[in-house]
Amino acid sequence: MQTALNNFIVMEKNLHIYNTLSRKKEVFEPINPPFVGMYVCGPTVYGDAHLGHARPAITFDLLYRYLQHLEYKVRYVRNITDVGHLENDADEGEDKIAKKARLEQLEPMEIVEYFTHRYHKNMEALNVLRPNIEPKASGHIIEQQEMVRKILKKGFAYEINGSVYFDVEKYNQTNDYGKLSGRKLEDLLANTRQLEGQDEKKNPFDFAIWKKAAPEHIMRWPSYDRRKKDGFPGWHLECSVMSTKYLGEQFDIHGGGLDLLFPHHECEIAQSKAANGKESVKYWMHNNMITIGGQKMGKSLNNFIILDDFFTGNHKFLEKAYSPMTVRFFILQAHYRSTVDFSNEALQAAEKGFNKLMKAGETLNKLKPDSKSSVNIEKIKSNCYNAMNDDLNSPVLISHLFEAVRIINLINDRKESINQNDLENLKSLYKTFVFDVLGLREDKSSGSKETELTGELIDMILNLRLEAKKNKDFATSDNIRDELTKKGIVIKDTKDGFEWEIES
Repeated sequence: MQTALNNFIVMEKNLHIYNTLSRKKEVFEPINPPFVGMYVCGPTVYGDAHLGHARPAITFDLLYRYLQHLEYKVRYVRNITDVGHLENDADEGEDKIAKKARLEQLEPMEIVEYFTHRYHKNMEALNVLRPNIEPKASGHIIEQQEMVRKILKKGFAYEINGSVYFDVEKYNQTNDYGKLSGRKLEDLLANTRQLEGQDEKKNPFDFAIWKKAAPEHIMRWPSYDRRKKDGFPGWHLECSVMSTKYLGEQFDIHGGGLDLLFPHHECEIAQSKAANGKESVKYWMHNNMITIGGQKMGKSLNNFIILDDFFTGNHKFLEKAYSPMTVRFFILQAHYRSTVDFSNEALQAAEKGFNKLMKAGETLNKLKPDSKSSVNIEKIKSNCYNAMNDDLNSPVLISHLFEAVRIINLINDRKESINQNDLENLKSLYKTFVFDVLGLREDKSSGSKETELTGELIDMILNLRLEAKKNKDFATSDNIRDELTKKGIVIKDTKDGFEWEIES
């Protein structure tokens, strides 16, 4: 069974991914196969994770799982931002974590540890695999200081009043600042507003790679130049430093949300090229946004729903609780480059779809083989690989899996047949794509109607009904069936006894 799948992997190892840099789908060819280096921008840990945080985590978990399935040796790095992320992208305002610490009257690292732990707990509930390395910005200050010195030495930055700014105009003379986002420097010059407190910059679009700490700034370190006063690294710098430290000066994939494309990822490209003299990333990948009522879901608009609220139903936008696997399936039902608009109706449809997949998996494990097959498992398998190889097209993959569900139910109803070899291949395919690649799993957590105890009670009642039928007590048998039907229990009599499910 596994040998057949391995042979198929070799045949179908033709992954295409959309490269934001080239604005087209490209064949995925690692720099140093079979090794793959992947860096993804992680959370700034000053609050609980919301649905918008779940999307990049699940998107790049899908990619990580599929690359591993294709037998690549992946080093996956996802950072934790715990310093340097100011309240706005114009290098002004208070550090987000320091502000939260001040409001809560805690040390900044207490805030970091508390919300990092809660983020990990949410990711585990969503069955998001942990990265191989999860570095923190505050743990790499020395490396960030060194990159500041390198950029200064090469003439692509300037120091004013103890702060260091990247000289975008100087860089653009020999490079293409804006190549990732498609922005032109002349447009930035015309449209970037000079903010109060930014007049020390040569140009308003220049960005800080090191900031001098004001007297009230809590999170501070000795300057990149010991003759200067204390400071802290710019937000963009950490990702350039940590990605190249753990993956090398050139690596395969850099991922993150579309909201990070500019200025964060654009600045990363410039910093890394200025410091190391080469392009650091071969493929840039960006997931699209979660929206609510057409607006991006986020803390700045105060329209976000934290993941814990989804799991408990404790939010004014939610009609009920939704299990972590319902949330994961909801996100996977859309292609990662398309927007996903939140609604209770969409989540409830995802819940039904997820339950249908899980029920079919249970039925599959009970199927008995025949001497011959009337179904084409190889075609479904090929379709599944083609969907994933087409830029991780999870909604199309799911549609092919529902075709497998249809076939499973037909075989169970004796309307189609399957032999032993095809049955084993179908089981392997189902496990591979439903559980290993999509990362779904049986979910009996909050929000699910079906619990282990409920299942045992329903089985007990239906066994009593079977006994009544054997004794020709059809009145009792019919009464049990009618009462369970009223409770939303769908019963199906089989030659071996019965099957049931809770109507969603």
